[in-house]
Amino acid sequence: MNISLTSPLATLGEDYALSHIIPSTQGLLILAVAFALGARWVISRPKSKAPYPPGPRGLPLIGNLLQLDSECWHIFTEWKKTYGPIVYLNIGGQPVVVLNTHKVAGDLLDRRATNYSDRPRLIVAGETLTRGILLGLTRYGDVWRRMRRACHEALNVGIAGNYHHFQQTEAVLLAYGFMKEPEHWYNHLRRAAASTITSMVYDMPPLKSCTDPSIANINDMAARITKSAYPGTHLVEFFTFLEFFPKFLARWKREADQWYNRYTVGFEKSYNDIHDRVLKGEEQRQSFCATLAESESRHNLTRKEASWLAATMYVAGSETTASTLSWFVLCMCAFRDAQEKASAEIEEVVGRSRPPNFSDWDQMPYVRALIKEVLRWHCVDPLGLPHAAVQDDIYEGYFIPKGTICLANIWAMNRDPDIYGPDAHLFRPDRHLDEKGQLKASPADTKDEGHVSYGFGRRLCVGRHVANFSLFIDITTLLWALKLEPEKDAKGNFIEPDTVGIVNVGLVVHPVPFKIVTTPRFPEAAAMLSDMRDDVLQSVQY
Repeated sequence: MNISLTSPLATLGEDYALSHIIPSTQGLLILAVAFALGARWVISRPKSKAPYPPGPRGLPLIGNLLQLDSECWHIFTEWKKTYGPIVYLNIGGQPVVVLNTHKVAGDLLDRRATNYSDRPRLIVAGETLTRGILLGLTRYGDVWRRMRRACHEALNVGIAGNYHHFQQTEAVLLAYGFMKEPEHWYNHLRRAAASTITSMVYDMPPLKSCTDPSIANINDMAARITKSAYPGTHLVEFFTFLEFFPKFLARWKREADQWYNRYTVGFEKSYNDIHDRVLKGEEQRQSFCATLAESESRHNLTRKEASWLAATMYVAGSETTASTLSWFVLCMCAFRDAQEKASAEIEEVVGRSRPPNFSDWDQMPYVRALIKEVLRWHCVDPLGLPHAAVQDDIYEGYFIPKGTICLANIWAMNRDPDIYGPDAHLFRPDRHLDEKGQLKASPADTKDEGHVSYGFGRRLCVGRHVANFSLFIDITTLLWALKLEPEKDAKGNFIEPDTVGIVNVGLVVHPVPFKIVTTPRFPEAAAMLSDMRDDVLQSVQY
């Protein structure tokens, strides 16, 4: 979660801008804001003799609020050198701890998961707009446990293979799009990622574009939640007394009610279509909704909870997958030796008479190492989603009060030289291989992933196995058929992409835009891709 924050008094947001308050009450509002900050500061003072973890000195009332920016994981990484692996911040009276190492994050978020599996309270995005049933934002409790169990049953490693046919289909369409329209490569990634998720969740045919009308409702919800969850959008998240304002003074309440009702109608319709067919015993291909319909009563889910859980899978997987693949494309264009090494392994295993498939998984250690390295070198969410402490805790002699927001600095952990060596800042897939070229044991606290980009504890990404398979088939199909290169200038020199800059789009980060060209890797590749694409579209009656 990016916690780029400017002063709340400078960016009040559309819901509580001062112009929306009766003019004569503006002075009272300012006084109330000052009082609220003061009250939170007093409340946040230690209730224990143990000190807070070390951290930078802040200003009265607002604490460290003004010391953060839109890429604060870099700031946190620098603070690690000064204050150590756990850093304490005060954000307007809200205690925050930043976890900068595998050990600290593992100790708290994994080994003390019972106390650190909550989410911070989000009044707009988590409670009003989604009513507490969007899994990623749901508070730790009975609703979350029921939804999480149902989700795990439908996405665990033993079930993940049921979605391979959807993923294989989309890999072919993605490679064909790259071949025909490389100038639109990022839109092809977005379409493929969205289409893979909607196929797996709702058994829908491939989407025509990333703005396909059939997913307009769910795309709108994803964008609206991302905006609402972004700190600074709604003043009520800082000054919670504002939630008691009546609806006629709180536009965000009126709008959130309207959008929640609209989204629920759409989600329930999509889910009910599959649910009813399952109950009637009609033949049904494997999908997330079909599995959910069969287990709904066993997990004690309401129809509304089940329909929102299905929608959550799209929100959680679509943008993150597209963003991860965009970093893959950057790496292949910037580090072309790694691309050639991966391509050579693919050709050795697959040859040229067929495309890659999932039976090749065990025979491609370098490709799998490359996937691990893409996820390690530049994770799409450098701070993850925040955890929150359920109760007061003492860790290494430091006091962590109830309600503390815990931010895992995934950026720092994935580039920790103590774990990955002095070249941790470099893109080098070989770091995940042993001297025989086979995948080696991953660092502790990475769940055998080689990185911590999938999170921690009971909030670990429940769809990580499905995500890894999607990345594998998309990447192997692209590199089997095509060579990816950056565009050249008038003199024939490559225009090297920016490997440092980012585009921050709310909760995920993308590379700075760049142009690519694609060429078939062998003479028959173009014709084979075209034929496979035609076969795919005919089989799904596109």
